Amino acid sequence: MTVHFKQDQPATDNRLDTMAQGVIGKPLPRIEGLAKVTGTAPYAAEYVCENCAEGVLVTATITRGTVVRVDIDGAMRMPGVVAVIEDDRLIARPAQGTANEAPKQQPRTVCYWGQPIALVVAETFEQARDAARRIAVEYRDDGDVAVTPAEVAAEEQEDETVREGNLDKAMADAAFAVDATYTTQGHASAAMEPHAAMAQWDGRTLTVHASLQMLNYNICELADAIGIGAENIRLISRFVGGGFGSKLGISEEVVAASLAAMQLQRPVRVVMSRQQVFQGIMRRSETTQRLRLAANSDGALTGFGHEALVSNLPGEEFAEPVLQSSHFLYPGENRELVLKLARIHRMTAGSVRAPGEAVGMPALEAAMDILAEKAGIDPVELRLRNIPDKDPERGLPFSSHKLAECLRQGAEAFGWDHGSRLARQRREGEWWIGTGMASAARVHNVAEAKARVTLKADGTAVVETDMTDIGTGTYTVVAQIVGEMLGLRPERILVDLGDTRHPRGPGSGGSWGAASIGSAVYVACMAIREKLAAQLGTDESQLRLSDGKAGDGQTLVELLDGSDIAQTGHYEPGRIKDDFAASGFGAFFAQVRVNHYTGETRVDRMLGAFGFGRVLNAKTARSQCLGGITWSIGMALTEALEFDPRDGHLVNRDLAEYHVPVHRDVPDLDVILIEERDPAASFIQAKGIGELGMCGGAASIANAIYNACGARIFDYPMTPARVLAAMPD
Repeated sequence: MTVHFKQDQPATDNRLDTMAQGVIGKPLPRIEGLAKVTGTAPYAAEYVCENCAEGVLVTATITRGTVVRVDIDGAMRMPGVVAVIEDDRLIARPAQGTANEAPKQQPRTVCYWGQPIALVVAETFEQARDAARRIAVEYRDDGDVAVTPAEVAAEEQEDETVREGNLDKAMADAAFAVDATYTTQGHASAAMEPHAAMAQWDGRTLTVHASLQMLNYNICELADAIGIGAENIRLISRFVGGGFGSKLGISEEVVAASLAAMQLQRPVRVVMSRQQVFQGIMRRSETTQRLRLAANSDGALTGFGHEALVSNLPGEEFAEPVLQSSHFLYPGENRELVLKLARIHRMTAGSVRAPGEAVGMPALEAAMDILAEKAGIDPVELRLRNIPDKDPERGLPFSSHKLAECLRQGAEAFGWDHGSRLARQRREGEWWIGTGMASAARVHNVAEAKARVTLKADGTAVVETDMTDIGTGTYTVVAQIVGEMLGLRPERILVDLGDTRHPRGPGSGGSWGAASIGSAVYVACMAIREKLAAQLGTDESQLRLSDGKAGDGQTLVELLDGSDIAQTGHYEPGRIKDDFAASGFGAFFAQVRVNHYTGETRVDRMLGAFGFGRVLNAKTARSQCLGGITWSIGMALTEALEFDPRDGHLVNRDLAEYHVPVHRDVPDLDVILIEERDPAASFIQAKGIGELGMCGGAASIANAIYNACGARIFDYPMTPARVLAAMPD
């Protein structure tokens, strides 16, 4: 039975706080943790399948043009080669040691360097890899094309544009004003697990083990790509070794493996190399941002301007939502927010690690630091004076707003000095030492979600949904919600995720996963509780379940009397999403040391304080925050996609040259969870946390660098060369 609830009103009953089991919110270890650390959790490329062939993608070596001919002769003569596939056409396959005649090839367009154009299939990975290198591709090159945003006229994204009042006049009349331009370079998701898929076709059903985040959407995407019905596809993604946005949609390895398996009538596995992932999977766009802030003598903002230029391929709809939090974070009746999109020939730009705020907030919060200095106001105090009481553009009330608490509690725990903020006040040998801070904000969303919960006759429970766990702790959080609602210890609950044969979950993306699937699980458990209460002849609100027993001492096994109770919870956000502005909030504090002679920056310590509704698991939530702060360090100091300006190919396409923070880059980090209940956020009063932890953290490092050595940096990442060049004489 399916129970459908659409949330039109705030969930004010606080039912999770009235339960007796006492596991919700507790820092329980991940229930799948042992399997992961012992290597027994199978990831997409690790499923064992008999007679599985291996596929390797062939990628384009021009920026823009047409594939005229693919010469496969050299590849087909190599041992072990099974086939070469171009698009959905089987180009050739050995027969008694000779190649079949290839069908006539149709010209195809190449839009970016690294675009997959063919697949070589062989008995082993090494055979396929070596054969792929023998593929010769003839192109008709279009010649010079735009590979940087400066080469083209950008398109204004009208749905992001806000123009209210007169910002120019506000800037001219302001007691204090800031007009600064910042740049950020592109980023890669850089997940540990490369993109991989293994496909099997039985003549009717295509089963694909793949590394994906959003199975509820991915199944339809794959069906559309290969031309069969979604009802004939089963996607399985039980464990994902990180996604960070790169696995939100299907990518070439999934389609290639599926087409090959269907054509060859045998299982095919395709695993992208690290270089292929970097050069072919979506990137975060680089940005150029202009911030204009106008304030009165008290530091209150009277004008707020944020303009951003981003890029994407021609024809792609996505534009990095740089202004996402700028629309509501600070007031200013004179407002101008504009997002522009340049069409260039680099790989597709898409959602990467907190799209929008991850790059927008560091620019905004660095500009706020300049304003604080000009106004002579402590940076924490400046932000406290500029917290709006409602959404400054839509006029909506906030569902909850914990920025002030995060600022105050974070400052106290960090030991923030509210005194003079003059640069170059502390030096130890050749190192300047300074501190900085920044606000954090990340929009909150929920999505439609379904989950089936079965209370088994033996007193255990099973949860089934196609929701994924990309390392965020979904397995454990779901078990805690069921355990709390049904009075079971988490080890008595089997959580079965990542299979499209189960009810559709919301997918892991946009930080909406836990709140959305948790609400669906909550709905299902409430329906089970009502059935149990009816059997006991009491009202559900009076039902007390704990450690497998009802309040009267009767066990669930006795109460169920040999029968299971299964309910499917269907949660859907309703009118409430239009009645409130919902966001998570936070504050970052950082201490850094900067070398006077080399410009090297080292982060000594960082602290983040975050308010994001109900904390479902204190350990997994803290882990998410730690990860976000670590990504902030990367954005601040090291991470940058480097493209050759001549042809747009990616130069640093592996983890050796694309510098994510490593152990030595990351100091002891501290996290404060500001516990709250947000009844308008979801049925379980929780909001997203996965991405909030990196929205603005880079600015706290930038501001600390300035406080340490007097170098005001306007370009991220703040490399030693940039810091050294910006240091005062």
